Amino acid sequence: MKKKGTILVILLFILTFPSVLYVILATGKTNFIHLPYIGERELAANGKDTIYHSVQPFSFVNQDGKVVTDKDYEGKIYVADYFFTTCKSICPKMATELLRVQEKFEGSKDMVKILSHTVNPENDSVPVLKAYANMIHADTDMWNFVTGDKKQLYDMARNSYLVNAMEGDGGPDDFIHSELLVLVDKEKHIRGIYDGTDIKAVNDLLDDIKVLIAEYAIKDNKDKPGAAE
Repeated sequence: MKKKGTILVILLFILTFPSVLYVILATGKTNFIHLPYIGERELAANGKDTIYHSVQPFSFVNQDGKVVTDKDYEGKIYVADYFFTTCKSICPKMATELLRVQEKFEGSKDMVKILSHTVNPENDSVPVLKAYANMIHADTDMWNFVTGDKKQLYDMARNSYLVNAMEGDGGPDDFIHSELLVLVDKEKHIRGIYDGTDIKAVNDLLDDIKVLIAEYAIKDNKDKPGAAE
């Protein structure tokens, strides 16, 4: 009985630790845990500040035929990925894992978003994307599926989201097939890259979104008038 009780305590700790960590961070009792910035960086002209890699401006069309731009993601945390609707290998698994992100943060969808880019715009038209979103039960208030100019889509993949290091021109023979999920913060900096086919990696993504939310909560609290120094 004693051994069984010990096992139950250990299991309870494992299950509750991410939430406990989030509460600790959000209340400001611990503020030294921050997610890294991914990508190249440079020193600002003042010689003090660091300029971090940022997602470049974009303009695509989503599953509802609406133009979606980088402006729609200002002040948002979002997860970006690349897929195509006829993919039978990694994409279904990625969709399943992204549904976990949707479920976990459905109460925070004004802040946390998902942005899926097709790598096959020739096939993945607006109606096709709409049918795909419905098929996987995506909440399109939170999750956009976008298509557009192939060269821009591929340039974003390589130079903004850093999901593919291979050179390409976005031409007819160019093709990107990546399992990576990219966590982007409110300032459009990349804060994490994860294997979207791996449950443990996506667990890390879920926890890192919580940490990122906590970073902003701590910052907002410090910026309030009259906040303690």
